[in-house]
Amino acid sequence: MAITKAVPQGTEDGDDRDGHGDPRAPRERTEEGRHLNSPLLLTMLMLVLVLLQSPIRRALSAPVMQSWTTVFVAVMVQALPFLVLGVLLSAAIAVFVPPSFFARALPRRPALAVPVAGAAGAVLPGCECASVPVAGALVRRGVTPAAALAFLLSAPAINPIVLTATAVAFPGNPQMVLARLVASLLVACAMGWLWLRLGRTDWLKPPSRPSHDAQGKGEAFWGSVRHDVMHAGGFLVVGAMAAATLKAVAPESWLRAAADNPVLAVLALAILAVVLSICSEADAFVAASLSQFSLTARLTFLVVGPMIDLKLFAMQAGTFGRAFALRFAPATFALAVTVSVLTGWVML
Repeated sequence: MAITKAVPQGTEDGDDRDGHGDPRAPRERTEEGRHLNSPLLLTMLMLVLVLLQSPIRRALSAPVMQSWTTVFVAVMVQALPFLVLGVLLSAAIAVFVPPSFFARALPRRPALAVPVAGAAGAVLPGCECASVPVAGALVRRGVTPAAALAFLLSAPAINPIVLTATAVAFPGNPQMVLARLVASLLVACAMGWLWLRLGRTDWLKPPSRPSHDAQGKGEAFWGSVRHDVMHAGGFLVVGAMAAATLKAVAPESWLRAAADNPVLAVLALAILAVVLSICSEADAFVAASLSQFSLTARLTFLVVGPMIDLKLFAMQAGTFGRAFALRFAPATFALAVTVSVLTGWVML
């Protein structure tokens, strides 16, 4: 009777387990190939840039490209510090604040939690870029989405820095400060109650974050910061690029033609606020410079801009999902325009 010796699987192709073969060799060869290809691709890209430097220089020196670059850099420079502030606050909430705190701070009834969260927006001295990651952290911590959304809309428009800037920009019209505060808070609360009434859970994607439970507090904090900066910062760049593109190609003559019609003036400045994507700390000075428009139209500009613009839409879609942004943004725009017109009619 012949006796056959069992051969371990993988011995014949050098992938045995007794040290005669290295199962990691194919992976190492693949990674080595990738490392070898990367300098080659980089060298080819640099050669292409050197060969095309003259056409690229002429394209960048064109007035349209200079305008595009100016707007893009301005949006990024204005937004990034406040985005970082929001990310730091978001990480602090996620790591250091216990979930029970929000249960104690907000009323148990969601309908009452909405105005409380909206009024709490006055505490955050930042712009709309800061409010998105903070609102995401609130949702992750179990705060009712309606209250978190009210905070998201109110924080960029009613915080002390924005209201002070508005007072400085409109020294001859101090009522603009109160009108902006009232209109923005009304829109924020109304959108929170509207979501509470009509919103569906499948429209709102819960903001995700890598788990840091096994890490220390400090390591978890900086891991959370890195995650949010990469996540929200990418969408901020996309929104800033879109705003710069539209600003560079839109003719300025449209503004002068629209200012003569009250209805078109309101709609024009509402759309302009969406397109320009100006930080809420700076938009009051832009609105003050549009002196050909009525105070009501400029109030609409100040209320709409901090709540919905191109970069905000991109950041909201990235944080809460595209299904949410496609429903939330148009509703916010329509309500902000309506409330601004009514508030301006009563107070201005």
